[in-house]
Amino acid sequence: MTENQSTAKRERVAMVGTPCQIIAAKKMDSFQEYLGDSPVDLKIGLFCMENFSYSYMKKLLKQHDVDMKDVVECRVEKGYAWFFLTEDRLVKIPLDEAKTCSRKSCNICMDFTSELSDVSVGSVGSEDGWSTVVVRTDEGLKLLENAEKDKYIETKPITESGLKLIEKLANKKKKDNKEEIMKREKVARPVIYRRPISRDDFEEEVSKCQFSDLKCDVIDIGACVLCGACEYVCPENIISIDDRKPQIKGKCPEGCNLCYVACPRTYVTDDLLNKENDKKPLGDYIKVVSAKAPMINGQDGGVATALLNYALSKNVVDEVMVVDKSRLEPWKPEAKLTGNVADVLKASGTKYAACPVFKSLKVKDE
Repeated sequence: MTENQSTAKRERVAMVGTPCQIIAAKKMDSFQEYLGDSPVDLKIGLFCMENFSYSYMKKLLKQHDVDMKDVVECRVEKGYAWFFLTEDRLVKIPLDEAKTCSRKSCNICMDFTSELSDVSVGSVGSEDGWSTVVVRTDEGLKLLENAEKDKYIETKPITESGLKLIEKLANKKKKDNKEEIMKREKVARPVIYRRPISRDDFEEEVSKCQFSDLKCDVIDIGACVLCGACEYVCPENIISIDDRKPQIKGKCPEGCNLCYVACPRTYVTDDLLNKENDKKPLGDYIKVVSAKAPMINGQDGGVATALLNYALSKNVVDEVMVVDKSRLEPWKPEAKLTGNVADVLKASGTKYAACPVFKSLKVKDE
């Protein structure tokens, strides 16, 4: 356990993230005896079919005579990647072409709707200007109901056709990526996060796994999601992610396995994720509604932004992890930990590229 993780009191943090990032946060919840206090108290997950490589997307846009610095907003929907540019210009690229930029790690993810979050938010299944919200925990339900009560959002029942569409896409992702997992396993490229394992077996299996094992089992075979969990939990501060895969500078102390425990692509115990999840398109949930945020002109109704702002304004949490755009490189995602509502509003909108979100927690602690 690191010094910053052993403090008696810490601030409550909310995050908004992709399914793989949510899995990492959930593992940190589940294995606090190894990792110390969980860094995230409220998890808002996003619907996600795949994420893209920033460098590959930059090259693709160049082929379409688009400079990254001119991109104002990016959206993936209706079979296209839509790039809204300065001077009211619009470029749309067929999704089949854009998928050439997708990251290999996304091809083994079977989670479309962030099944381990407190609340999931996405545009699929709801009409333009509205978001679909999947409530999964009592804490998530309380957040949604109170945010609506205080007029941060408004909700309405989701249509049956909308729910069926979400289930169809979620099932497709599970089916297609299950086939990819089986293909990789046949050529001895282990996809261990989908292997059923009990907590007792997990503890025995990972007891001696260090960064070298993480490198072999996850990083070198194209399964790393660049979430930054390994960097965050490293007690020696010898793991770093700087525009490339996790690197280590130094030697792991004997008996330390924290990076391996926290990684969302190493073993996930069956009390968190089991084969029954494969049969549930959306995972476990309490309710599904359509929602929008009247006061926010954000993507797909601005609901994720509104929920974060509500949580901050009402002291449900003290700070939130968001993904903003880099000040140095155009449209490149950059994680930020903030207690400022204005920062949350500025960071609204999906970036569609991998980002080490947990790095923001490490920067604060240092």
